[in-house]
Amino acid sequence: MTSSWRLTCIACGRPAEPPASAGTCPSCGDPFAILDVQFDLDRAAATMTRDALARRSLNHWRYAELLPVEPDPAARTWPVGWTPILDAPRLAFWAGCGTLRLKDEGCNPTASFKDRASSVGVVHALARGATRIACASTGNAASSLAGYAAMAGLPATIFVPWRAPEPKLTQLLIYGADVRRVRGTYAQAYELCSAECTRHGWYNRNCAINPYLVEGKKTCGLEIAEQTAADAPDWVVVSVGDGCTIAGIAKGLIEMHKIGFLSRVPRVLGVQAAGVDPVARAFEAGELPRDCSGQTIADSIDVPVPRNWRKAVHYVRATHGTFVRASDDEIRDAMKSAGRLAGIFAEPAAAAAIAGVRRAVTQQVIERDASVLAVVTGSGLKDIRTAMTIAGAPTEVEPLGACTST
Repeated sequence: MTSSWRLTCIACGRPAEPPASAGTCPSCGDPFAILDVQFDLDRAAATMTRDALARRSLNHWRYAELLPVEPDPAARTWPVGWTPILDAPRLAFWAGCGTLRLKDEGCNPTASFKDRASSVGVVHALARGATRIACASTGNAASSLAGYAAMAGLPATIFVPWRAPEPKLTQLLIYGADVRRVRGTYAQAYELCSAECTRHGWYNRNCAINPYLVEGKKTCGLEIAEQTAADAPDWVVVSVGDGCTIAGIAKGLIEMHKIGFLSRVPRVLGVQAAGVDPVARAFEAGELPRDCSGQTIADSIDVPVPRNWRKAVHYVRATHGTFVRASDDEIRDAMKSAGRLAGIFAEPAAAAAIAGVRRAVTQQVIERDASVLAVVTGSGLKDIRTAMTIAGAPTEVEPLGACTST
């Protein structure tokens, strides 16, 4: 099984040759003109049938016709994807919508959605003969890359911002990565990583500019389409940072509609933290705001300069979707409610999607009888300190037979 694909610019639409190192469009010169992988969907539809998929492994490599890489036999065993979709009726009542399902990406091997992209990135890096792979990350992409680089025996260097949570740093250090903690923001870590990749010739895993990694993220949308084909949701809700995740999921839904797996495309709702909302603003204004510095407890979506905003806006519009914002208090409430009403332990960025469902119902963006699926992008164990501030303390009791004074 092989795919047939080409690269085009998301801004000007011109075709582009596969870059020696992933980057932006060589024609229009726009720093946010990210390349997009376009597939021959007629060719994909001929072999990626329901019967064919029923015989394939339950991981994201099952969608070979819609991926720009060919994994080796060892990589094919990596258990990425095919994460469960859970019904959450009590959480639906809390959010105010008709039905609510949760796709739990915390079930991936390194406990986040980012495994979909990192596995594709490592395979692509090896195919290009890379001797080292690098990325900048607020935490999840870093630990994910470190894990898959370790599986493949590929050295990894990772740049993290100063605020990256300790549990995420610990995870990627255990995987043996060369970790460089930047005394600055995610944007500064990103700039340093890009400069070092150019300087040393490292493979740049940064999903914000690497078109191949978005295709890995796309497999979540492909899965949602296959798993819910008989009862597709009205809305798919995704938290948004750099824009790569929502772009990939929306693209996957669109492609599955075009090849016949879905009778209609669910609308895609992006949720940004109210304190850091540049993609939502770009969706509304048509351009990126000059200044979007702020703060949020959701470190994974704390991205004031989103490199992939054009692709995010493009694919959300293509589904007739939109954006909402969730405050930190709403995110905290969603973390607690997801745990107590659905048994899901979500990190803040993942809980932002759930908070966004409730916010969208309140704003009459999502109808009260709508069916909704929210993507829970990472486990709450990724940011245990935030969870501890929300959870409260246990009740202290004496053991049986303990002596008490009278």
